[in-house]
Amino acid sequence: MTELDRRRLLLTAVTAAGAAVVLEPMSFAQADAGAQTQTLTGTIPYGAPDWVYIPVRVPRGVSRISVRYSYDRPTPPAGYDGNALDIGIFDASGYDLGNARGFRGWSGGFRDNFTISASDATPGYLPGPIEPGTWHIIVGPYKVAPQGLNWTVTVTLEFGPAGAPFVPKPAPQRAAGRGRAWYRGDMHLHTVHSDGRRTPAEVAAGARAAKLDYIVSTEHNTPSASLIWGEYAGPDLLIIDGEEITTRNGHYTALGLPAGTWIDWRYRAADGGLVRFVNEIHRVGGLAVAAHPLATCVACGWKFGYAGMDAVEVWNGPWTADDEAVVASWDNLLVAGARTGRWLPAVGDSDAHSEPQVIGLPQNVVLADDLDRRSILAGVRAGRLWIAESAAVDLTLTAAAGTRRAGIGDRLEVAEDAAVTVTLTVSGAPGCTVRLITDQGQRTQTTLPADGPGTFTWVTTPRNSRYVRAEVRRAQPTQTTPDTMVALTNPIFLGRPGRVDEHGRG
Repeated sequence: MTELDRRRLLLTAVTAAGAAVVLEPMSFAQADAGAQTQTLTGTIPYGAPDWVYIPVRVPRGVSRISVRYSYDRPTPPAGYDGNALDIGIFDASGYDLGNARGFRGWSGGFRDNFTISASDATPGYLPGPIEPGTWHIIVGPYKVAPQGLNWTVTVTLEFGPAGAPFVPKPAPQRAAGRGRAWYRGDMHLHTVHSDGRRTPAEVAAGARAAKLDYIVSTEHNTPSASLIWGEYAGPDLLIIDGEEITTRNGHYTALGLPAGTWIDWRYRAADGGLVRFVNEIHRVGGLAVAAHPLATCVACGWKFGYAGMDAVEVWNGPWTADDEAVVASWDNLLVAGARTGRWLPAVGDSDAHSEPQVIGLPQNVVLADDLDRRSILAGVRAGRLWIAESAAVDLTLTAAAGTRRAGIGDRLEVAEDAAVTVTLTVSGAPGCTVRLITDQGQRTQTTLPADGPGTFTWVTTPRNSRYVRAEVRRAQPTQTTPDTMVALTNPIFLGRPGRVDEHGRG
């Protein structure tokens, strides 16, 4: 039996057991200088597990590790996906679930090579010393055709003195704000540090061009961009670190992670691992947001439920039927929130990766005490937020009864039969349709003036309307919807929340 055949046999046998696959190690000889290269090939069969680990025994004296990989792409039979293989690496500290100390980088399927040294690393990977021990290359068979997936991995170790240590430059925690005010931001963005084609400089420039006050960096499965955002932040732009965690059962974003913090993605809904990692996000002061829950790409649809989530991304990029369905599903959850006082805020983000995707389409307009990480996250968590297609659109939504007044994300606690006047003012959306929606559905609709802003009022009671929220739509069909969303708000809740016992019953 040849070495290749033996490795294939090991892979197939472990696959049949339904576990992650760990191959036999690649070993390199000790050296004082020069470079050594080894190549490994194998086959991942259809129906393989999610992860294959390739151990690499790294001797002392290595100053750089470089990896290149490739795989075949046969035409699959009708109705089946073609091959797609992701890649990343863990160092000698270990690769067990949640081992942030061992994580050294991830590029998914975006690039076919990477390199790591003490001084530098490919975007998506973390610079640092090449410590001796067993490293693990991880390849993830994202999609495997029925014919199987033939892969090749080539590892090169360079020996010699380590270079000067990399010096991180994370973004500051605050920018020059306006005190308590509404701040605009895009909380789902990608650069070349994952699968985007924009550089960090280009994303920062795009955010400024879109008149945003803040952005959140959400690279797929890696914190590498958080080490350099200080080069591009400034008094006029707050850059908050985050991550998009791309599991095999859906994606979610972690907003407000400390620079360098990594959240693991190697679990499915049936594994029960989500709670552990959402708790990790919360422990460091961050928020967990279910991203594009009904996206149709493989493994993108959200299967975990919303327990523990801090928000849901109801609008992702240009308006589509997927967004329409997510908004409807989210709205259905608000009735329970009206009763218990616990509810799930909505957010909207561009998820922009490259041209021509528009940074800030849509954007979150958040009421925060100032333009700093803690205040922005607090506003999002509280749902003091509405979503707009651009900075040209502005609105206010209030509910008032006598001297009491409440805004977006708040509760107006008045008697069940108290008359509540809801006031909506919109600018930057001439000729658009405005709707007010409650727990009974759409209750009223009007058209904004063609020549400028408009204000209108509507009177209800808490008994009649447990919450009220607003939508602004343009009579412009998309490829999948009859009109286009221009803006939507989180709700204002009306009346007092119901009492809930220890079993969650009202």
